[in-house]
Amino acid sequence: MILLSIKNIVVRYGGVEALKGISLEIEEGSITTLIGSNGAGKSTCLKAVSGITPLSSGEIWFKDKRIDGVKPEKIVKMGVAHIPEGRRLFPHMSVYDNLMTGAFLRRDKPGINRDIEKAYSHFPILRKRKRQYAQSLSGGEQQMVAFGRGLLSNPKLFLFDEPSLGLAPILVNEVADHIKRLADEGYTVILVEQNANLALSLAKRAYVLELGKVTVEGDARELQNNEYVRKAYLGI
Repeated sequence: MILLSIKNIVVRYGGVEALKGISLEIEEGSITTLIGSNGAGKSTCLKAVSGITPLSSGEIWFKDKRIDGVKPEKIVKMGVAHIPEGRRLFPHMSVYDNLMTGAFLRRDKPGINRDIEKAYSHFPILRKRKRQYAQSLSGGEQQMVAFGRGLLSNPKLFLFDEPSLGLAPILVNEVADHIKRLADEGYTVILVEQNANLALSLAKRAYVLELGKVTVEGDARELQNNEYVRKAYLGI
C-alpha cells in the first residue's frame, strides 16, 4: 500500500527551482532513501512533505488525503514526524520536556504515557538523563532525544534528515539500528542521508536526486550495484 505519493512537485526559492518536478511513491512500512550531493533538493523534499516549504506546483498525498497547502501542525497531527538536520532541541529544557514537545498537539494522556515509555525502551539512557538539560548531552544522545520526540507525536511516517551527521562511526551504526527497528515496528521512513552506503543498506527503495530532479530510482540493493551510483556516491 502506498502511504505517501509525491506528484510532479516544483519548489522555488525566489527565481531558483530547488525541485524541478519530482515524483516519489512511499510504500507503507518501508524505508525509502533519498541520496544525492549537497544542494540536490533532498531536504527541500522533506520540508515540502511536512508543510514547512510551500509548493509552486504539484501535489502531495498522504493516506489518500492531499496535504500540500496544509499547515505544518495539521500535517504533524495527521501522522508525519520530521526529524530535522542538526536535531534542533531546546538546549535549556530537560530531556523529558524536549521529548514532550513532540506530544504538544495530543490530548490522549494514556497514549502519551505509552509513547514516552516506548521512547525510553528504544533509548534507555534517556530515562537516566531525563532531568538533564539537552545541551549537556553528547551528540548521539541528542539524536536519541530527536528520535524520541518524533515518537511522541504518534506518527505513521518519519522524515529523517541526515541523522548520522557529525556522529562517531559506532554511533552511526546505532542510528541505523534504531531506524531499522522503527520500520520493523511498522513505521514508514523516508531517510535523507549523506552516507549513501548506510542509506542503501537500510532502505527498500531509493531515489537519487541531482539538481532538483530524480535521475535514478529503483530497488536499493540494485542501486548498490548500479555502476553510476557506485562511482558517484559509494566511492567505488
